[in-house]
Amino acid sequence: MKLTLLKRTEILTSSKWRAVLFAGCFALAMILSENTFSQSSLPSLGDRISGTVSLDQEYAMGQRFLSQIRRSATTISDPLLTGYLESVTYKLASRSQLTDHRLSFVIIDSQALNAFAAPGGIIGVNTGLFLNAVTEAEFASVMAHEISHVSQRHFARGIDEAQSGRIPQMAALLASVMVMATSEAGHGAAAISAVQGRNLENQLRFSRSNEAEADRIGQNTMVSAGFDPKGMSDLFERLIAINRFGRRPPEFLLSHPVTESRIADARSRVFRYPNQEYKDNLEYQFARARVEARYAEDKKAYVEERITRLENSKGEFEKTSNAYGLVMALWGNKQYKDAHTVLEPLLSKDPNRISLAVTQSEILTSQNESRQAISFLDRHLQINPGNHALTMAYANALIQNRDYSAASKIIQRHSTSRPDDHQLWYLLAETQGQAGNISEVHQARAEYFRLIGDFRRAREQLQFALRIEIDGDSSPAIAARIREKINGIEDLQLQLQLRN
Repeated sequence: MKLTLLKRTEILTSSKWRAVLFAGCFALAMILSENTFSQSSLPSLGDRISGTVSLDQEYAMGQRFLSQIRRSATTISDPLLTGYLESVTYKLASRSQLTDHRLSFVIIDSQALNAFAAPGGIIGVNTGLFLNAVTEAEFASVMAHEISHVSQRHFARGIDEAQSGRIPQMAALLASVMVMATSEAGHGAAAISAVQGRNLENQLRFSRSNEAEADRIGQNTMVSAGFDPKGMSDLFERLIAINRFGRRPPEFLLSHPVTESRIADARSRVFRYPNQEYKDNLEYQFARARVEARYAEDKKAYVEERITRLENSKGEFEKTSNAYGLVMALWGNKQYKDAHTVLEPLLSKDPNRISLAVTQSEILTSQNESRQAISFLDRHLQINPGNHALTMAYANALIQNRDYSAASKIIQRHSTSRPDDHQLWYLLAETQGQAGNISEVHQARAEYFRLIGDFRRAREQLQFALRIEIDGDSSPAIAARIREKINGIEDLQLQLQLRN
């Protein structure tokens, strides 16, 4: 299930990168300098961080950073991947030292290995992390590490240490995370060099003590959340092996340099934890299979590879995960009937597993059997009402069936539980347009533009909607609600102007 997203940043020229980086760096510099001068007289927050930056200020900083990411990168809209990332991260966060659990997630459409954390609970991964982390424990080790950077407030501590005239450098650090997150290694290096002329590794790297602390606390979090702590050292060792003959390391290794001592520390900590049995998770292997199928260049050859993997499977777990991988390979090669045939026994054995139900609906919709997909999903939504992946699969089946009015109502209702999902608002705008609800098109577009930080266009869209409602003699309450949204956008614009 794939949304049609704006392609404004599919290929960025170096001049665009310089503009994006400068805007992000300048905005962050203004936030940081404003925080420094306005908070210099505040008392201690009661932890290792002084009063330089509060949690609410970090959150606001993170939201602006997230808007820049949304505007500057092609993101993945697969609800199953999003749901998995949210699930595993919240599981870890609930056992972490986080005091502010307002988390936001983004998945970058890139095969490059990378993951990042930013102030205010912004957690991001490239799809390349799924390709490189073989087990869920390895994937969780990266998430636990990034959560630890946030929980220990390493950015705020860096700002705290930067009060003596080094605010621009701290802003550049945060801005460079955006470049790192939204580009391949070469682009990131070129963009930062163009603006700062400084060495990339020095800008992106947390201090050694920060990295060691994030490893140690992250590994503790893994154990508390039920993940095998060995996953951290296993992934480190794999990354070292991958990079051994590489010309340039991936961005993740530039921002999180792995050394032999770091691997040894992670490995030695494993023996300090109580012995217990850990089990891998099928959902992670399903997520990996979806990513692998997405990037397979030769779809036919990938089907053959997946058939071989299934034939060589050892044990029920490996057989099931490889069977699902074959389903995704067949679906990617448009062999829908064969995909259904391989999926059927998996569904028979585990009929209520959401990922399998969504995959079944995707296959049916691809076969132009949208009515059958709608009927199939009805039962699953009764069992799991409001589930994101099921709801989006249902909406897409309705769209395929050209029932745009019903689809728009489903998405509109779903947006109340996911108000900060910019991809959801983009799809809603498209669907409202197909349904002929022009005022709602503009209102949904306004939400999309607000979430990517384009307040001018958000305000324009709301003004279009207000004019339509007034000309159509709509309810005064509707017009009043739109005016209230316009006022809110204007307040955001004013805040931005004051900062700039």
